Amino acid sequence: MTILWTILIGFLIGLVAKFLMPGRDPGGFIITVLIGIAGSFIATYVGAAMGWYQNGETAGFIAGVLGAIVLLLVYRMVVARK
Repeated sequence: MTILWTILIGFLIGLVAKFLMPGRDPGGFIITVLIGIAGSFIATYVGAAMGWYQNGETAGFIAGVLGAIVLLLVYRMVVARK
């Protein structure tokens, strides 16, 4: 159930990251949401493993958004070079 919850929150994080980083994304909406899900997974498990916060805390959501923004920046740089 935790993985499904992380995917759902990741979807929301992808939307928030897209809102905070306007502009044209090379992959569109689907890629942005997938990057949000990846950011959510990374933030959830790395943050909890480091002891920064527990699952379900607001800090995890904020870290997920920041992780998704970083991943989106990296994605834009990699795709823009091609």
